[in-house]
Amino acid sequence: MTDKPKTFPIGGIHIDKHKITSHKPIIDAGLPEFVYIPIKQHIGAPAKIMVKIGDKVKVGTLLADADGIVSSDIHSSVSGEVVKIDDIVNVDAYYSTMIVIKVEGDEYEASIDTTPSVIKKITAEKEDIIKIIRSSGIVGMGGAGYPTPIKAAIPEGKKVDTLILNGIECEAYLTADDRLMVEHSEEIVIGAQILAKALGVKNIVIAIDENKPEAIKKMQKASAEYKQISVIVCESKYPQGAEKQLIKTITGREVPSRKLPIDVKCIVQNVGTTFAVYEAVQKHKPLFERIVTVSGDDTAENPQNFRVRVGTPASFLIKKVTKHPSKISKVIFGGAMMGLSAVNMEAPITKLTSGILLFNTKDADKPRDSACIRCARCADICPMGLQPFAIATALRNHNLDDLPKLHTMDCIECGSCSYICPARIPLLDFCKLGKLEVRKSLKK
Repeated sequence: MTDKPKTFPIGGIHIDKHKITSHKPIIDAGLPEFVYIPIKQHIGAPAKIMVKIGDKVKVGTLLADADGIVSSDIHSSVSGEVVKIDDIVNVDAYYSTMIVIKVEGDEYEASIDTTPSVIKKITAEKEDIIKIIRSSGIVGMGGAGYPTPIKAAIPEGKKVDTLILNGIECEAYLTADDRLMVEHSEEIVIGAQILAKALGVKNIVIAIDENKPEAIKKMQKASAEYKQISVIVCESKYPQGAEKQLIKTITGREVPSRKLPIDVKCIVQNVGTTFAVYEAVQKHKPLFERIVTVSGDDTAENPQNFRVRVGTPASFLIKKVTKHPSKISKVIFGGAMMGLSAVNMEAPITKLTSGILLFNTKDADKPRDSACIRCARCADICPMGLQPFAIATALRNHNLDDLPKLHTMDCIECGSCSYICPARIPLLDFCKLGKLEVRKSLKK
């Protein structure tokens, strides 16, 4: 740790971290009365429902089968009875098809190894690993939700020489990945070797933010006996955890516009995803639970890191960290920078929910924006080298033909521009709208 932490060269900001749960051990959230399990918790097509109302299920029972290559299996997170299959309002105000299960006991499928023992020996072959990952419903848990089996299988004509484990977690408040590395470092290292075996690569890099000293020590110790694994400490700068920025930091390679990490011989996997791969291959456990940080301002009186079953209503967790829910003005699913403001407190935790943040009226109020002062700070800090102010101007003036010229589609939606803007202009919203307009024109 004597070397200077590494980082990406273009843009970036230093945000207030608020890592108030970094020393809070992971605790089990318990079981709610009902779970609401969406059949789409991933990029791609919704999974095909395999159960009907009245069916009895166990923890790990297949509820919905991946419908197409870019899709993912959905498993039951509880044991009980399927009481409803319906379109229900989700966190984003859109209706989402969900399977509602009334919880009865906590009976697991017999194939799942529930013992605490760590299995180090990897016996599964390359082809079997990909099949297990696919049948276990594993997706990218850093927020993207891309089906992991696709990233674990290298397309013909492509080569990969580096597997990067993303342990950055640069979002304010969130400490789910941090605690996972502290408490399950050995399993993550084994999961990394499983992924490397599937990819056929020997070079594994575990990238961790410098503000996680305990996780760095744990991961260094767990990986010390493996020569192909190195732990690299990265500067605490946002958005260090973004794929393109992380690859640039670790390898010096730049992912070209509209290209993927595999185009520069890299694959990036979140540490949570890697842990899920370990559990799937070594313990025969589908992805039906995850670590979630519940934090925020003083409305979160007892912030915690929870192990949560997928489908658990957000309200179930909120009640565990505050005795005064009436003080809550805003609830955010995810991080403060890229998270989504919830419209439904009963919206369920999914495979992609890394955190739930609670804020009072003072911190939740959105300041009124004013005229752009042409300071260009948004351009200076954009990690993709874009000009957010120009994208906003093009939209306001209905100059939609300018959007492709401004490389609008390269925006990674990190929100740095909105964060830094002294005029409080919602530049991120303009960039998102700009990408939507470009997609519309491409379809035409």
